[in-house]
Amino acid sequence: MAARRKLFITPTLATVIGAFVLVTAAAILVIQAVTSAAVVRELGGTLVDIGMDSAETAFVEQLHAVTETAEFTRLSWEREELRFDDPELLTGYLHGALAPMEQVSFLILVDETGRGVDVDRGDADGTLLGGDIDLAADLPILVPLTQQARQQSGAFWSEPFYMPGRKHTYFVFVRPLFDGKTYRGSLLIGMSLDRVSEITWHASTDDITVFLMQENSRKIVGHPDLHRKFDSLTSETPLLHVSQVPDDFLKSFEDLPKLKNASFGLSDNLALHEGYDGNGIRRFVILEQKNDNLLGLPVRIGVHFPAEFLDQPLKQLLAAAVVGAGLLLLSLIGAVLLAQRIARPVQRASGAAKEVASLNLTAVEPLPASVIRELDDLSKGFNAMVSGLTAFNRYLPTTLVQKLLSEGRAEAPPEEREVAVLFTDIAGFTSVSEGMSATETAAFVNHHLSLLGAEITREGGTIDKYIGDSVMAFWGAPETLDNPAEPAARAAIAMARVIRADNAERVARGDAPVRIRIGLHMGPLVVGDIGAPERVNYTVIGDTVNVASRLESLGKEIDDKADVIILASEEITHNLDSTIDRQSIGLQTVKGKAEPIDVIRLLV
Repeated sequence: MAARRKLFITPTLATVIGAFVLVTAAAILVIQAVTSAAVVRELGGTLVDIGMDSAETAFVEQLHAVTETAEFTRLSWEREELRFDDPELLTGYLHGALAPMEQVSFLILVDETGRGVDVDRGDADGTLLGGDIDLAADLPILVPLTQQARQQSGAFWSEPFYMPGRKHTYFVFVRPLFDGKTYRGSLLIGMSLDRVSEITWHASTDDITVFLMQENSRKIVGHPDLHRKFDSLTSETPLLHVSQVPDDFLKSFEDLPKLKNASFGLSDNLALHEGYDGNGIRRFVILEQKNDNLLGLPVRIGVHFPAEFLDQPLKQLLAAAVVGAGLLLLSLIGAVLLAQRIARPVQRASGAAKEVASLNLTAVEPLPASVIRELDDLSKGFNAMVSGLTAFNRYLPTTLVQKLLSEGRAEAPPEEREVAVLFTDIAGFTSVSEGMSATETAAFVNHHLSLLGAEITREGGTIDKYIGDSVMAFWGAPETLDNPAEPAARAAIAMARVIRADNAERVARGDAPVRIRIGLHMGPLVVGDIGAPERVNYTVIGDTVNVASRLESLGKEIDDKADVIILASEEITHNLDSTIDRQSIGLQTVKGKAEPIDVIRLLV
């Protein structure tokens, strides 16, 4: 019997194991390529959703103040706290309501005859003008809105219309006032295109432009540069067509080809277009078909940005797949060594991905370059993704989300808490910013808010919102504190010290020092997710907020020359130890409170 041919173990093992590695690695590569492509597309869609949600949040926060003011006014009128036979009271109330709402141009409160009072923001110096008004004689263009209000009990937004006397276009939010089924009057809240466009300017970045377009049309409601075309507005043309917008890329919107949403995992409510700007850079335009979350305002949100934010990871994934196919030809020893080499950067990417999942983007270090092409492409793609998330993440309340996640909560139902509230404002902001360009003003405000925000974060506070140059923050939620007054007071004192240190540097540069007012109050508040089911804000509501705001405003009456003045209620100081110096101001009457408040000044 002929002897069978014997095989040498080394080449046999090398061939068998090499073939096994080749087939296995090839299968893994194909599966990974398919799944990674799906993941990258899903991440692209998620990135867009986060960006659109962030832009939407910026608008809803402003609109929420309008609707809340209207509802509060209705309740106050029904409780007879506001009366049409007391115009002085009405004027004072409207002054207080309009002051913090920088996005609002005017407030008008009239009875069923169209007579009442109005408060107007006036010129850019911040002065509020108020007085009596007869709509039929003074602003007949608003009479149809009151007539419409007679026919419906619910609040509504008007269509945009041009007001010749003001030479501008406005949206008006109307809150009818009824006594039973009898119409008694209306509250009208006006927002100009200029104010709306300011919101888009704050929501935009150097690479990302946010705009608002009217529903069911191609007319622009808000754009960071729309102010350059306000002279073109007329009664016949209250809104400009997109082709007239001062945006060289966006004005060609109607000629831009439309892409399939599935390419990037976008929802059906979004329309995706592409084009090239004047520098030959490819850009995407994403526009909502409809937005039901803007509290009835008949507009939709759009954004345009460099295309590389979405398609760069896909291109890099394709390049990684091509290069990976070549790597499959390596020998068994090379495969083993390569696997060991791959493990380390993959582990680093995995750790970075966990940080991204917890929204801790500041802890994500850029993945280093690798001599292996696939890993290098992965690093670039991942770094590009993190950069995009970071750009959109600036609109998200990251600190608050991290606190809720740390407590194992995905939502925060409204509940009553004992909360300390802090308000700040720059005294004489107009004079401080006088002579600054828009860019310089933005840089100044951002620097100021960064100083104050750092002290709030350091003391564990939650920043509720930025209102122009002002900050509102609170302690005692979402985490429960035994004594929220202490960290709130420490934050206020730290703000005073950091402002004085910054003023020393400003004076050395020849700049005028900055003066700020701070108000502190503590009391029961409703805190949690407030808003419609589709879009909520984690915030606080209640009289404690109003008192803190009034204490901040009271500072200009107590000491209008102080560089920093901190006024706190007795509810705050009662819970502070003796190490904090203070000065009793005594009982003070503030707007909106029938009983005087015991005011104490914290000294620094």
